[in-house]
Amino acid sequence: MAMVAVSISPIGTGETSVSRFVAEAQRVLARHPELTYRLDPMFTTIEGDLSHIFAAIQEMHEALVAMGAKRLSTVIKIDDRRDVYHSMDDKVAAVLSKLNGEGASEWE
Repeated sequence: MAMVAVSISPIGTGETSVSRFVAEAQRVLARHPELTYRLDPMFTTIEGDLSHIFAAIQEMHEALVAMGAKRLSTVIKIDDRRDVYHSMDDKVAAVLSKLNGEGASEWE
């Protein structure tokens, strides 16, 4: 199972805010029950089969173009670990456990 961080930035919209585009991308992901995803301030993290994730990202692109984006700049970071499964929450929990009380309450 892969974990992918994706950020799609619409260009050529005539506005500086991108929240309506991010909301539409989230709506696309909601139509993919086979994927787990989490909205973060700068990326959306998606968990699932890599081919399904790529298909969803392509749908996200098409949805943003349909909203009027003339150009899209996309950053994709893939973590495709095959030996052991760790969820998004598992990865965060591993770091929090290493904080061992040193500021952990800030993150919990």
